[in-house]
Amino acid sequence: MKTCLVVDDSGVVRKVARRIVEALGFHVIEAEDGSKALEACRQALPEAILLDWNMPVMDGYEFLVQLRGMPGGDAPRVVFCTTENGMDHIARALDAGANEYIMKPFDKDIVAAKFQEVGLVDLTLPETT
Repeated sequence: MKTCLVVDDSGVVRKVARRIVEALGFHVIEAEDGSKALEACRQALPEAILLDWNMPVMDGYEFLVQLRGMPGGDAPRVVFCTTENGMDHIARALDAGANEYIMKPFDKDIVAAKFQEVGLVDLTLPETT
């Protein structure tokens, strides 16, 4: 089973994201900031990361830069999930190595579509529950 690391300082957002990502067939690990997320990645790199931008301790951008600098850190598919919608933020995230970008609030259809775009799920197959 593929693993997705959900990184957000909001417990509510993590809970919603967990339900969506688990429904897509992923095992979910949670982290409330970039520092804890980096620690989780040092233990085992996930296949997918759903990443918030604005967090205390270490923000999503700094986490992404450090992740991409780790051995094997280029492998996880990273989808930024944030309220930051400026073109400068989006360009910065993509330049740092994000694979996709979605805006909050999000729903299952949006997450599923982005995960399909980056090759994490195949939505042409019937869902298993």
